[in-house]
Amino acid sequence: MALDCPETPPAPLSPHRVVALVAPNQELYPVTSASAVFGYHGPDIPQHYSFSLCAEHPGSLPSTLGVPIQVDTGLEALDDADTVVIASWTLAPSPAVLHAVSRAHARGARIVAVCAGIFIPAALGLLDGRRASVHWELSGELAARHPRVIPDDTVIYVDHGDVATAGASAATLDLCLHQVLQEYGAAHAMRIGRQLAAGPHREGCQRQYPPLPTTGPMPDSLAPLLDWLLSHLPDQVTVKDMAAFSGVSPRTLTRQFTDQLGVTPARWLQERRLAATRALLEETDLPVETIATRVGLSSAVNLRRRFHTALRTTPAAYRRSFR
Repeated sequence: MALDCPETPPAPLSPHRVVALVAPNQELYPVTSASAVFGYHGPDIPQHYSFSLCAEHPGSLPSTLGVPIQVDTGLEALDDADTVVIASWTLAPSPAVLHAVSRAHARGARIVAVCAGIFIPAALGLLDGRRASVHWELSGELAARHPRVIPDDTVIYVDHGDVATAGASAATLDLCLHQVLQEYGAAHAMRIGRQLAAGPHREGCQRQYPPLPTTGPMPDSLAPLLDWLLSHLPDQVTVKDMAAFSGVSPRTLTRQFTDQLGVTPARWLQERRLAATRALLEETDLPVETIATRVGLSSAVNLRRRFHTALRTTPAAYRRSFR
């Protein structure tokens, strides 16, 4: 008599390997930001990523903070990386670095270049004919060295899928959370963001830095208003309501949003409502009508229309993809 053998359980999926390529005189903020997003978050948050460092010349590397960082792995670490984070580098990278990054990209690794790290994918031709977020202090140098790249020093990041760029170190957290959102959904990205006590995730189209006014004081921070808006998503808040909360005119408020965030108040609020919609679709079985009420989109018809305009899919299809 044949015996039924128990099925072999499927092997656990390997985590997505993120490797940060660092260099002497490394600025630590982009490295620690990437580590904070892709590192360990405790037993309550699924561990989808692993994070490690590598360098062209491993060992004890000086940092801009004045303390060394120990890097034990060389460029061979890029051979099996799924994402390569280039945290900073010289404007003229070495042939060995270019070869290692080119080989990683050729086999499908995603390249994330922050600040001066953009000069590596630019030197490899990966950004030819493409927009790239570049720090405003480096835009002239990038144009001179790599004229086929389309530099944009007004947005905080640009993502082409295989290559993503963030002009300023401060945008590293936003770009990394954006990657988590794309790969594992809004709910997972929001859980990580909440654990890090990060502010509301900024979209790539938002401004890299607020321009200084020619006269008068700098506008007050919008943070209190943004926090208030997030706590009032179900309410039908108008620009007039926002202005009243902030104690300014609607025209002044709109100008502050445009100057500091690069979007209008209405667009910022709609993006937050869509992010909340995505999280509820991923984590709950609530009907679309209920979700629409909870996030302030008033009706299922309105939610479906705005959702499709923004994501080119339906709420039902999105829910099936992430659940």
